[in-house]
Amino acid sequence: MKKRLFCGLMVILAMAAQAQDIQLHYDFGRNIYGDEQPDRQKVTVTLEQFKADKWGSWYYFVDIDLSRKFFRSAYTEISREFNLGKNSPVAAHIEYDGGLYHVTGSYQHAALIGPAYNGHSADFSKTWSVQLMYKHFFKSYEYTSAYPSFQLTGVWSTTFAQKRCTFSGFIDFWRGEKADGHGQLVILTEPQFWFNVTEHFSLGSEVEISNNFVYNMKSDSDKSFFINPTLAVKWNF
Repeated sequence: MKKRLFCGLMVILAMAAQAQDIQLHYDFGRNIYGDEQPDRQKVTVTLEQFKADKWGSWYYFVDIDLSRKFFRSAYTEISREFNLGKNSPVAAHIEYDGGLYHVTGSYQHAALIGPAYNGHSADFSKTWSVQLMYKHFFKSYEYTSAYPSFQLTGVWSTTFAQKRCTFSGFIDFWRGEKADGHGQLVILTEPQFWFNVTEHFSLGSEVEISNNFVYNMKSDSDKSFFINPTLAVKWNF
């Protein structure tokens, strides 16, 4: 496992060298929920990059969860879009989700494919995307199984107040599976607000809002809805 985590860290460092921005988040989830999320990370480093080309675009982010003693995990989503026609807002979207986790060795991996509808304002200060995809989960470690699913995703970003403020984020809906094999609707959204101090440096917050996504460690509680806010800084390269 140590070797796998070391190899994963090397890949992350290589990606960081070409990142579009890097974010550092201090997470308050464990402070708010206590024994419902006793093992939740306190610090997350996020690397992300978006790049357009003549065929479409590609995008990735990596969330690196840290503890006081070790590198806990790295979760990534990498996507590629191919434009379907010149100046068409419709694109073919292909995506991989997965990563490394210090307890099981990995997250449950998934592949997604489907259409995307993208748009923007004339000056690109506002952008948005809606994606409807077939999602397939793979058996990644013990106690997981392969199964088909779907995912509906919305992504947005808007910059205003003379480029001083940015409001961005995403919302995902997908079919997950419980331990007994029964399906459940998973909802995850992570809106971010940034105050852009300079062209490169921003202060802000991310709020993770989810249902059926965070595992509740408290055995006598059936709570599935959580709100986990952060305080964050970001450097745009």
